Amino acid sequence: MSTKARTRGKVKLSRALGVALTPKAARYLEKRPYAPGEHGRSKRKADSDYAVRLREKQRLRAQYGLREKQLRIVFNEARRAQGLTGENLVELLEMRLDALVLRAGFARTTAQARQAVVHRHILVDGKLVDRPSFRVKPGQTIHVKSKSEQLEPFQVAAAGGHAEVLPKLPGYVEVQLDKLQATLVRRPKRAEVPVQADVQLVVEYYAAR
Repeated sequence: MSTKARTRGKVKLSRALGVALTPKAARYLEKRPYAPGEHGRSKRKADSDYAVRLREKQRLRAQYGLREKQLRIVFNEARRAQGLTGENLVELLEMRLDALVLRAGFARTTAQARQAVVHRHILVDGKLVDRPSFRVKPGQTIHVKSKSEQLEPFQVAAAGGHAEVLPKLPGYVEVQLDKLQATLVRRPKRAEVPVQADVQLVVEYYAAR
């Protein structure tokens, strides 16, 4: 699939879910805040409870760029943990390495963050990690490896080039952007995580399956 086709697909999915998955999709949503297709602007009949829950699950999944199986695995872990399942779910997702690379401002989109990890540009506590799903622990430090720091995407990131398109840095991450270094200082709290989804509806969706 070409880059242009992937971009169109992300924009279309963003409009369908009502959440911007890329900076370009955010601009489209400002101009066209309705679903794609010829009936996008027209009023539709009220969605069923199932459809509402399904859409929230899809919104959450899309924002982290996960396959269904991956999200289900994390949900099952969240359900076994103490506390509220929905809050646990978002906290666990947010501790993924690719999610924190994005939050730190080292990448512009979730896809770019995942690519940076897979292409072996990211270190955790000085050790190379190439699994986007790697669970970062509080106190661990993420760093772009020295040989990669001079690559243009990371030079842009170090100069704060993504600041305008990314959410405000959450309190659970400390970042030295000029050094391309970030530390997860504590577990995230759901209220701080810049993800648009009603996690209780996601829990209800999986509980009914």
